Amino acid sequence: MKILILNGPNINFLGIREKEIYGKETYESMCNYILNTFEETDVEIDILQSNIEGEMINILQKAYFEKYDGIVINPGAYTHTSIALFDAIKSIEIPTVEVHLSNVHQREEFRHKSFTAPACIGQVCGFGKEGYILAIEGLIVHIKDK
Repeated sequence: MKILILNGPNINFLGIREKEIYGKETYESMCNYILNTFEETDVEIDILQSNIEGEMINILQKAYFEKYDGIVINPGAYTHTSIALFDAIKSIEIPTVEVHLSNVHQREEFRHKSFTAPACIGQVCGFGKEGYILAIEGLIVHIKDK
């Protein structure tokens, strides 16, 4: 089973930006944690990150042609602004789960609306890096149940 994790803008600055919200752990450390968690399984995980909306769309479209079984996406701030990402997720018809490290519903009002979540099969937020694990496990169950 092939799962793509796609992280959006500023996720690569974990450990640098807003430590009171996102913690001190680095992006590299979080990625290693995710990969190590599924190392002894039959799940192949690729992790990509882009600060550019168009690149994220290109990655999603490429995932279609590369036959990924599922996607975990953290669109970052594009969550609250990008109809283009919504359209890209809908167009590829790959089960996708939206993830956020923080609980966006406890933050500023503008973060409460997700344009991308309605294109996804689910959303996980507020559990830090564990949210990625929960999302992947949910995808595995969803894919096997299909």
